[in-house]
Amino acid sequence: MARYTGPVCRLCRREGTKLFLKGDRCISGKCALDRRSTAPGQHGAANKKMREYGLQMREKQKTRRYYGVLERQFVNYYEEAARKEGMTGENLICLLERRLDNVVYRMGFAASHKEARQLVLHAHFTLNGKKVNIPSLIVKAGDVIAVKESSRDSVKIKALAEAAASHTAPKWLEVKAEAMTAKVVSLPAREDVDFDFNEQLIVELYSK
Repeated sequence: MARYTGPVCRLCRREGTKLFLKGDRCISGKCALDRRSTAPGQHGAANKKMREYGLQMREKQKTRRYYGVLERQFVNYYEEAARKEGMTGENLICLLERRLDNVVYRMGFAASHKEARQLVLHAHFTLNGKKVNIPSLIVKAGDVIAVKESSRDSVKIKALAEAAASHTAPKWLEVKAEAMTAKVVSLPAREDVDFDFNEQLIVELYSK
């Protein structure tokens, strides 16, 4: 399956919640979900009763689209989460949080996961002093993420650093916006993720 390249506001409308796929636009009056809250399509406004499978599928799609991962990637993350000790659903969310593109987003250096992915793909960041361009790379406690030296004079990067200065990062990240660095001080816990996920529905879906 190729990555989705259509209008992303349709995805928020389909899931019935803001996925913050367009950054600041999502919290402005231009948000498509605020202007038209029904699902896209000819029958989007119909009042349909969702069955159990439908609820599970929508929760999986919402989570996958929020983090911007493909279907096969998501299944791989679920299988890895299931092999770990503890609650599979919580393991899954915490694993997704540790993706490098999500870390850049949590640092405040990107307005959306898509922008964070592009910045990583264009090799604007380093991990423990080494250049990286893999958005799906999983960080560990103690890892240091920083803007690459040759990218620090970029007008775009400077603007992102200024925005990051007023951004509230999660407690598992120690962000120094002026230095353009962040350290993973601990692994994220489920309570550190403030987005409204119901990961148990995803576990039920894949447990069938």
